[in-house]
Amino acid sequence: MTYRAFGYRLPEFLSAPLFGDRRRFGLVPQTDDPCWQEWLDVYLRFYDSNQQQSAGAVVNGAGYRVMQQLDMTGKTVLEIGPGDIHHLPWWRGRPDCFYIGDIQQPMLDRSAARLAKLDIPHQSVLLERRADGKLPFTDAQFDAVVSFYSLEHLYPLERYLEEMMRVLRPGGVLIGAIPAEGGLAWGLGRYLTSRRWLKRNTNINPDKIICWEHPNFADEILNTLDRHLTRRSVRFWPLGVASIDLNLVIKFVYEKR
Repeated sequence: MTYRAFGYRLPEFLSAPLFGDRRRFGLVPQTDDPCWQEWLDVYLRFYDSNQQQSAGAVVNGAGYRVMQQLDMTGKTVLEIGPGDIHHLPWWRGRPDCFYIGDIQQPMLDRSAARLAKLDIPHQSVLLERRADGKLPFTDAQFDAVVSFYSLEHLYPLERYLEEMMRVLRPGGVLIGAIPAEGGLAWGLGRYLTSRRWLKRNTNINPDKIICWEHPNFADEILNTLDRHLTRRSVRFWPLGVASIDLNLVIKFVYEKR
């Protein structure tokens, strides 16, 4: 099955406010740009205000139940971009070691603190934002790789996925969820929520940050996963129909061939 989103294919004057002005600002952060510098300063406040409260919490929470499909008993597991590990209530089994990797040290510290509080064996690894996507782990080190709302951030996507497959053992799974980025419902929802928050609370131009933070659209992600891995399960929320434009979250389980 080939996935396709139509929202970001609207005429540019409509798509740019919803999905960022990609033609103008590109997909790679300009690290000396004032908007990017301010974004780094307000990121945690934005995360707490938009992703972990009210509608944002409901939307993000919809993806976490997919963890019920993974028995982690005795496994070595890696999560890329763990955030506050809100999927913990849906864990099955206790991993031998739960590795967490993030490019943001403050987020990594929050994740590690939660795991330590629950006495879950873990290791924290600060990752670099690298063009080659290189991960500091050995071949076939992990039984599972967990990725909630991070694949839309990883650019170039193909290289990062190749690295995830390298560190995943044969028969291991990649499990998680992505936003329906590029879909009409997602674009409109962001326009009415997080875009307004940025306008109200910062001097950031959202047309830049959307491009730089979410360079990958959902159809690109799913089609790339299908090329490299074996699909076990792909489910759409809230409507359940296989449409990126009509849903907000896409949950997945893929297996390494």
